[in-house]
Amino acid sequence: LDEGDFLGIIGTNGAGKSTLLKVISGIMKPAKGSVTVNGKIAALLELGSGFDPDLTIKENIFLRGAMLGYTKEFVTEKYKDILEYAELTEFENRAFKQLSSGMKSRLAFSISCLMEPEILILDEVLSVGDAAFRAKSEATMMNIIKSGCCTLFVSHSLPQVRRLCNKVLWLDKGKQIAFGDVNTVFDKFDRYIRTVTNMQNIKM
Repeated sequence: LDEGDFLGIIGTNGAGKSTLLKVISGIMKPAKGSVTVNGKIAALLELGSGFDPDLTIKENIFLRGAMLGYTKEFVTEKYKDILEYAELTEFENRAFKQLSSGMKSRLAFSISCLMEPEILILDEVLSVGDAAFRAKSEATMMNIIKSGCCTLFVSHSLPQVRRLCNKVLWLDKGKQIAFGDVNTVFDKFDRYIRTVTNMQNIKM
């Protein structure tokens, strides 16, 4: 992957999509093979990961910033923008554990995107929140692409992957089936899904 690439990772349940993202982000070590990462990573892998449930939103923003390797001065500079983007300005002193799942997702997305990462990893995070926030987050993703950030994206919304990404990786049971141009890979994946569906219908 190169600067500015937006990679969508597709496959049925259990294909290894989330596992691959965890290996790339350093959370898991591969049983074999290796991963080469050149750049600062911000990863949104699981709702609430990287946050302390008993700390306030404000405290968690600075905690998350420190975990990503940013200085207190840098986080202070970005703090107001992060709160406003996440639509949580009036909740800055509320404990993280008291937030709804949508609020947690908006906060995590806001921190990761506004901290200006070089590599952004997203696992099913653009599907949380209302329609207005989803539209805003997609617009933010397009700006991130233009800035040269490399993004890896897993979503069960195939139309969203097709709309946002310029490259696609199709996985099945941990194996690469296809990689490359969005339309080419999706055409192969669509044919596979139709074949599996027809076979299931025949068995029924």
